Amino acid sequence: MTRAQLDKHPADVAAMFDAVARRYDLTNDVLSLGQDRRWRKLVVDAVDPRPGETVLDVAAGTGTSSQPFADRGARVVPCDFSLGMLRVGKSARPHLGFTAGDGTRLPFAAGTFDAVTISFGLRNIVDPDAGLREMLRVTKPGGRLVVCEFSHPTWAPFRTAYVEYLMRALPAIARAVSSSPDAYVYLAESIRAWPDQAGLATRIAAAGWSSPRWLNVSGGIVALHHATTPPAPSAAAHPADPARPQA
Repeated sequence: MTRAQLDKHPADVAAMFDAVARRYDLTNDVLSLGQDRRWRKLVVDAVDPRPGETVLDVAAGTGTSSQPFADRGARVVPCDFSLGMLRVGKSARPHLGFTAGDGTRLPFAAGTFDAVTISFGLRNIVDPDAGLREMLRVTKPGGRLVVCEFSHPTWAPFRTAYVEYLMRALPAIARAVSSSPDAYVYLAESIRAWPDQAGLATRIAAAGWSSPRWLNVSGGIVALHHATTPPAPSAAAHPADPARPQA
């Protein structure tokens, strides 16, 4: 398989994730030294799903990140454009409503979801800004966004060691555990090229989200970005036309 490049051609990225799907969750657990479980819990806590709410999990892969929302009583929709990931996920979690969809053209009506989340997937969308706008479109007024993504460690010596791990150790470990180790060379490069915490917050705001902020996790290896949709306009903000009777 030809691995994806940083231009993130959608067909290449989808094929790459198809190839790693079978051992994806195991590989992530090994490469993160088990930290991915803590990160998933923090995402769910940040979204704070309530029973009866509907949550969209974009780039959900096999649904590992989606199941905790269902456990909290929310209706969760795992969405991904890798059919290989969806097949593995559906086999393991047949009770979840897996949906195929491109992050830049989500197959949902406007204002459908109470909350939208994406974990370690925004940087793999060919146009992340378009993806952020699409997530805004499908979220209800006053709804919530949580983006969990690799970021920039805040302590300079640790940042240097982390980049060295990404570019040297991560691909080597992936060769031992992944079903498609070359994919992890792309993943390491995409992490290194991703904007820092403030840079991503700026892009979230530019996409139309309100009050973006972030929480550094694991020394800044990961950052959780939170934002909300603008509230719906009040009736007072749009007074009725006195010449037109109201129904």
